[in-house]
Amino acid sequence: MTTRTETKRPVQWGPAPTTPAVRPGVAVAAALLGAATAMSVAWLTFLVWMICVWGGSAGAAVGGILATYAACLAGGAALLVALAFLPPVRRMAPPRRALLLCAVACPVPLTLAVVTLAGVG
Repeated sequence: MTTRTETKRPVQWGPAPTTPAVRPGVAVAAALLGAATAMSVAWLTFLVWMICVWGGSAGAAVGGILATYAACLAGGAALLVALAFLPPVRRMAPPRRALLLCAVACPVPLTLAVVTLAGVG
């Protein structure tokens, strides 16, 4: 074989090949953090809706409260999506990526939910 007929393999650019490691602890931790985040956001949404219902039945304007809450939720979701599309995060294994995103998303709504639950309850 001469150098003229020799073929070279094309260079593959992309993430390094990974071996799938079975780590159920990471998936369980991501699920627990995700559940805690979802429950706290559900509690806060319920609380905001009840405040708006009570305020609306009393004749108060509640559009500003709903708009502010919707803007906060949309802003938080936009930040999480921006984080999820960063190249180092996209190269992570899916369970680790989910754990990172849930760990970033969890503290703020969980803290607000605990504070409001202690204040209301």
